[in-house]
Amino acid sequence: MNRTSDDMRKKQDNSLLTEVELEFMTVVWATGGGTVREILAVLNQAQERAYTSVATVLKIMEQKGFLTSERADRSLIYRPAIPKAEYQKTSLKNLSSKLFNDTPAALVARLVDDEEVTDDMLVEMRALLNERLGDNGN
Repeated sequence: MNRTSDDMRKKQDNSLLTEVELEFMTVVWATGGGTVREILAVLNQAQERAYTSVATVLKIMEQKGFLTSERADRSLIYRPAIPKAEYQKTSLKNLSSKLFNDTPAALVARLVDDEEVTDDMLVEMRALLNERLGDNGN
């Protein structure tokens, strides 16, 4: 039965962050990085976490290539290894591929159909599309 868990582990996509890792990475992107204690202080504003748990997750994220670290005095300083925009692009491509059959228009159609998307958001989306298409509304 170990074979199944080994196969599942091998199939884990290390190009994407887990939910907890994304929460940590969001803090690192927002702050530019820091020591475990500094990152812990920001994370603990939302939910109390143990120092050792945060240190372990940050080390895993470094091993996965999302963070870099350098030693300063007796602490490690963690910094983002990839820009937020690059990760957003990778995540959207993955979502488009897995849920929308590699059809970005289907992803956009689902988003536009969402009742929570306001008219203001739709106007902003149209402006972004017009800008990308080089159409100034003429």
